[in-house]
Amino acid sequence: MEGTLALAADNLTSPIILFFVLGVAAAFARSDLSIPEAIAKGLSIYLLFAIGFKGGASVANHGVDATLVLSLVAGIILSFVLPLVAFGLLRVMSRLSVTDAAAVAGHYGSISIVTFVAATSVAESAGLSPEGYMVAVAAVMEAPAILSALWIIARSGQQSGEMEQGLVREILLNGSIVLLVGSFLIGGITGDEGMAMIAPFIEEPFQGVLCLFLLDMGLVAGRGLREAKSVLTAGLFAFGVVMPLIGSLFGLAAGLALGLSTGGVLLFMTLAASASYIAVPAAMRVALPEANPSIYLTLSLGVTFPFNLTLGIPIYLALSQTLTGG
Repeated sequence: MEGTLALAADNLTSPIILFFVLGVAAAFARSDLSIPEAIAKGLSIYLLFAIGFKGGASVANHGVDATLVLSLVAGIILSFVLPLVAFGLLRVMSRLSVTDAAAVAGHYGSISIVTFVAATSVAESAGLSPEGYMVAVAAVMEAPAILSALWIIARSGQQSGEMEQGLVREILLNGSIVLLVGSFLIGGITGDEGMAMIAPFIEEPFQGVLCLFLLDMGLVAGRGLREAKSVLTAGLFAFGVVMPLIGSLFGLAAGLALGLSTGGVLLFMTLAASASYIAVPAAMRVALPEANPSIYLTLSLGVTFPFNLTLGIPIYLALSQTLTGG
């Protein structure tokens, strides 16, 4: 327990966390600090490109094997199952309508790529070497959660549960997924040679870019919390903290069953614990326009995202190290 608290304290004083806290504090203080949208988008493009390429190059060294395939299958299954768990929990802990609860639940089977990147950084700082193909697992965990949310709506007899062409396009051609998967494939094709060519661009600047991006995310999260206090009940706030812990246990079980390294288990736990605030909100606007976006955005970005960054990842790291002996 003391080790976990010490790890959490170290994580709270890391630059990436402190820049996020700075953004939240600036937003609550109503400072005029802001990151121009074009620059923020450029930062996210860089992070997706770098993490995808490095993952692909790692897979080129590792090779395709049964563990990789089974990890992808496990990720898809988790992404579909976790929204069902989240929906049941929401019906107990809140008074949300079926539509709003289904929309929120869909966010908790999908993933936050920024949380994944932060966990990767923490793993590397701890001297761990997670499996590179976990980037591919992250990519396949985006869409099944959306389908699960729509299945919940269809089973409830509500309208708007139909899969429309626009939604299919939103899922398959979401920019973040296209860039992540594309960079992963290019990294896999070019391998060590390609990595050597662009390593100075994607390795040394990575931590600094991540700090700036999390500063922007802190500003966004702080403004969202400040403006959506009316929708954040005690039950919903508790769900935003409890659900990632439950999800992490599913990821822990999957990682241990697959025999992943300590870093791989940490990343699987993080993926299962995170909540989407980019891909799924975009899909929900198309599939469930009557759902209240202030609810699902406040929970995913304003509660679960900060929790995972500050306390969740240290807990997942401590558990993965304890149970794998890493």
